Amino acid sequence: MAGGAGAARGPVRVSLLPADAAFAEALAGELPGGTLAPAEARHNEEQRRLATGTAEWVARPRSTDEVARIVGRCAADGVAVIPYGGGTGLVGGHVSDRPALLLSLERMDAVRAVRPLENVIEVEAGCVLADVQAAAAEAGRLFPLSLASEGSARIGGLMATNAGGVGVLRYGNMRDLVLGVEAVLPDGSVMRGAHRLRKANMGYDLRHLLVGAEGTLGVICAASLRLAPRPADMAAAMLAVPSPRAALELLALARDRVGEAVSAFELIDGTGLRMLAETMPEVRQPLEGPPAWSVLIDLGLAHGAAADALEDVAAAGMEAGLVTGGVVGRSGRERAEFWAVREGIPEANRRIGAVASHDVSVPLTAVPDLIRRGGEAAARIAEVRINAFGHVGDGNLHYNFYPVPGRDRADYAGVREALTRAVHDLVHALGGAISAEHGIGRFKAAELARYGDPAALAAMRAIKAALDPKGIMNPGAVLAAP
Repeated sequence: MAGGAGAARGPVRVSLLPADAAFAEALAGELPGGTLAPAEARHNEEQRRLATGTAEWVARPRSTDEVARIVGRCAADGVAVIPYGGGTGLVGGHVSDRPALLLSLERMDAVRAVRPLENVIEVEAGCVLADVQAAAAEAGRLFPLSLASEGSARIGGLMATNAGGVGVLRYGNMRDLVLGVEAVLPDGSVMRGAHRLRKANMGYDLRHLLVGAEGTLGVICAASLRLAPRPADMAAAMLAVPSPRAALELLALARDRVGEAVSAFELIDGTGLRMLAETMPEVRQPLEGPPAWSVLIDLGLAHGAAADALEDVAAAGMEAGLVTGGVVGRSGRERAEFWAVREGIPEANRRIGAVASHDVSVPLTAVPDLIRRGGEAAARIAEVRINAFGHVGDGNLHYNFYPVPGRDRADYAGVREALTRAVHDLVHALGGAISAEHGIGRFKAAELARYGDPAALAAMRAIKAALDPKGIMNPGAVLAAP
């Protein structure tokens, strides 16, 4: 078959030139002074130090038009462009050993408008998430995306990776919060689509093509985002549950009683709590034991007392045998303490040092099977500690392996790949995804090629070839490098 999607069988194959001193001098002459500079160490670092990039130059534009000039020059000269947000990604999306120019959006950090009557905020891609949250709060509204790196993660990167976080259960992923997108395409043209419309059926919805594309189809420069009403009263509870299956049944019970007021529902493994006590004893844990399994429920109501509603859920859960104990926080301080436990677990994990970590999702009713069968598969490979925790309300677990006491993670170097293969094979068999909220980047590009649907991968390659025929946009990310 000639032409069409079927003709695009592999990644775009191109010969890219380095962003060398001659190129930098020519590009700098087209831009305001100070826009182009030598890359700093932070620009080439992956935050867990799992990889290092080699880009020598970074461009820091102040406007979409400057981004267009930069990308247009790179397209003409065959120089790769790697968009850079806050550097908080976990899949190597901005670090490459191939020649490239880094394009940082950090100077494009304006909040263009807040429209509380429309529940819309218009922002540039370099805005830090915490600043967007604060701007919404000043207008009496809520921007509901919330994650651990919100003090440094930038909106453009969060859109590029379709970030999740703890509020997905109620508010959705980043994709669900985007109304319109302004972007520069790989040829340097500008797509000025940052509208704030709820309904706009005018052909292909290109915002959803760019959100989640990780900078491989263009550079996101600005967006119109959805806001939500701020709950009048919020509360949280930490409840011990007998099993992951009981946690799912408790979630269903809670939603039957309070509807969509459940903002977050986090599953916590006793292994994670013990590791937290081991590495961060200053973090107060409200449940004694710790229990083998517990959940953190966060609730926000427009009317009424959230703590009373949680007390009702806990009591009904106990009566049904789904809850064995727990604490309902009736103050903002107690709610913050509960979240400090949940947010401390990833840091405790880092201090222990993972043998292998996985960001996966499965259908909700398959979560208990993933936990049980994953443990059985790991036991056939090596003796490890398993910490399975995360956003069980949307099926997203962080299924991680750690050394047993007395051993170091270096002792597991020979089994790391086998452990990951076992988890990903199981996730795939259960109808899940090997990347849930962190994206694909470079670290998981080979895994996407292994587990991705062949027809979907062919379509992705065809789209990449059509929009980016020279292959300059973040080459090697998402689709495996040639």
